[in-house]
Amino acid sequence: MKIALLTRNKKLYSSRRIIEAAEERGHEIVVIDVLRAYMNIVSHKPSIHYKGETLEGFDSVIPRIGASVTSYGSAVLRQFEMMDVSPLNESVAIVRSRDKLRSLQLLSRKGIGMPLTGYANKPDDIKDVIKMVGGAPLVVKLLQGTQGIGVVLAETQKAAESVIEGFMGVKADILVQEFIKEAGGSDIRCFVIDGKVVAAMKRQAPIGEFRSNLHRGGTSSLIKITPEERSTAVRAAKIMGLNVAGVDLLRSNHGPVVMEVNSSPGLEGIEGATGKDVAGMIISYMERSLTPGKTKTRGKG
Repeated sequence: MKIALLTRNKKLYSSRRIIEAAEERGHEIVVIDVLRAYMNIVSHKPSIHYKGETLEGFDSVIPRIGASVTSYGSAVLRQFEMMDVSPLNESVAIVRSRDKLRSLQLLSRKGIGMPLTGYANKPDDIKDVIKMVGGAPLVVKLLQGTQGIGVVLAETQKAAESVIEGFMGVKADILVQEFIKEAGGSDIRCFVIDGKVVAAMKRQAPIGEFRSNLHRGGTSSLIKITPEERSTAVRAAKIMGLNVAGVDLLRSNHGPVVMEVNSSPGLEGIEGATGKDVAGMIISYMERSLTPGKTKTRGKG
């Protein structure tokens, strides 16, 4: 196969591992800085240009699109789809998963376990929103936040009101969520490929911190997940329409709850914790499953 890897930094661990795994299996892989690609949107023969040349002859494309460039990155990926290049994850699924509110609404409609979540626009709704999620302590999240940025734990009613008023005062879009105290500052990252959990790790927040993101000093370790957790992760990825996903779960008193479904999950933590060749599993999935011109959402918005 000739594979396009959409990434802004080929030196990142995840990008390096995907390149290694593809080359070890005899594939040609071309790294493309998604922001430097540009498109000719024309009837019958859409094309993508990069550094003065037309990109041609690709069988598949692996999107590693950062959250900050979701809009442009998904447009480039969509153009590949229009050119009958098969994506690892489709553009519609990526955009769906990146919209925190939309993704939670879709998960809730299908009965997936998740924290009590409130969303409001006006300051006079604050007290009722706080009550709706079970009161303080609670978590306030920016809709556009990533890697734990823009996530605040409000431990009292007054603190919750102040934080929410502050975010609303600068017209930030936020979610208000139940705080799952029993999780103890840890979560579970389930790595899903083609409807199966191929690896799982526990992420533990450092002392004094409730966010378990590895970018914020969290540590990772191998964990054995329950059948219910496995099923929840697989269903969540399927609802988003993602072939490859990192599904983040918390262990609550009422079963596993989904915090987020990540369309570009990092490989360093999961490979380090489990010792598994997850990058190789991704390429193997592409070899057996991706067929040019068979994009399910081709032509859809």
